[in-house]
Amino acid sequence: MFRFAQPEYLFLLVIIPVLIIMYYFVRRTQRKRLRAFGDPELLKNLMPNVSVSRPRLKFVLQIIALTLIIVALARPQYGMKEQSVKRSGIEVMIALDVSNSMLAQDVQPNRLERSKQLLSKLVDGMVNDKVGLVVFAGDAYTQIPITCDYVSAKMFLSNITPSLVPRQGTAIGTALDIAIKSFGMESDAARAIILITDGENHEDDAVGAAKLAKEKGISVYVVGIGKPEGSPIPIEGTMSFHKDKNGNVVVSKLNEDMCRQIAQAGNGIYLRADNTNTALRVLTKELDGLAKSEIETTVYADYNEQYQSFVWMALLLLIIDFFIFSRKNKRLSKIELFK
Repeated sequence: MFRFAQPEYLFLLVIIPVLIIMYYFVRRTQRKRLRAFGDPELLKNLMPNVSVSRPRLKFVLQIIALTLIIVALARPQYGMKEQSVKRSGIEVMIALDVSNSMLAQDVQPNRLERSKQLLSKLVDGMVNDKVGLVVFAGDAYTQIPITCDYVSAKMFLSNITPSLVPRQGTAIGTALDIAIKSFGMESDAARAIILITDGENHEDDAVGAAKLAKEKGISVYVVGIGKPEGSPIPIEGTMSFHKDKNGNVVVSKLNEDMCRQIAQAGNGIYLRADNTNTALRVLTKELDGLAKSEIETTVYADYNEQYQSFVWMALLLLIIDFFIFSRKNKRLSKIELFK
């Protein structure tokens, strides 16, 4: 992978065309002045040591050298160094409900956005842990494989919308199965699944999947988002709400009974998220209480600097330029390298 560490210096490249234009006008002015004295062909015989090509060549060398120096200032870098780092932490997979019901606004700004805010703060508090993300509605997909790259995790998290999963529904069991398979089974670190949903499961056996997680030593923590009394589901980009086949407005309710059953089957706890940070504090405390173990992670260190090559090439061109005189050398005049 190629990049510039300080790309702002590349703006200096605008100097290059300016210098070329200035050089062009200076040369044109010199030719006009020469014609004012007389016929250029006659004057050429009176100035045998004057070279036309040498100044041009020197200018080209100087321009290329200046370009290389500017590129070197921008610090071109190529490739990355890989190294294994051992850290003491836990592994956490997040299963986030992105069904249309998560657009209900019984928590502000809506269930999905509130969930993303909670998860963003949770990731901010992680130091040596691994985290991954599964999104689900009628189907479930791994959005972020388990990683220590918190920056990428937050970037993907911020872009999550219900459109990521085309088929609607709430396949909690499938999401838990995928989350279970996402863990590095060779690791001895404590493992946990954080399920964030409104609990309206209509697809599969979520409780059975939570029991399977427990059997594998994985704790399942469930965060219920929404209110038991429910809220209509707005249609994005309109002032309308989702309706059933009979034309009645659909009211999505938080199914706390389902959430509690999943948490109990998964040897975890159930928390209800509202417009406060209470659920976040309790969840963070629970995760901190899990036994931490040594996790070996491959991380990418600094890029390899490549500016030295550009500096050496610029230096070589300047040395060549130094030894090229603007006028012809009398001793070498017979060697017509430059006309």
